[in-house]
Amino acid sequence: MKTYQHTQPATTIIRAMVGMMLIFAIASIFVHQVLISIIVIAIVTWIFRSLTVEISDTELTWYFGSGFPLKRMPLDEIVSAEAIQTTVWNGWGIHYTARGWLYNVSGRGAVAIRLRSGKQFCLGTDEAEKLAGELMKHS
Repeated sequence: MKTYQHTQPATTIIRAMVGMMLIFAIASIFVHQVLISIIVIAIVTWIFRSLTVEISDTELTWYFGSGFPLKRMPLDEIVSAEAIQTTVWNGWGIHYTARGWLYNVSGRGAVAIRLRSGKQFCLGTDEAEKLAGELMKHS
């Protein structure tokens, strides 16, 4: 049974990508090879259009709008969850940071999650305090 579910739209990413597609569409009038860039941007936009985080009785699950990649973490592996602010340099998408892997689509709010193994990762969210509180109820 789900005890928490939230989907954060990637509004800024979508706006930026649509702007880039328009620029490339205009450029493709003169350089036809630019059309492939529009296709790549459209695919990336579709994949990263949102980030959904779910908590059930036993696990934390997160995935981007396309459902890929789907990640799962048993709740009994989580020892702490702290609401944080990422830096501008951390950006959006999936990449490695000083706090481990970051999964983010919008804004700078996130939850830093530490595991029993000592590893950590961050989930971007516009409900950082609420998500951290829900995770700590289960740990």
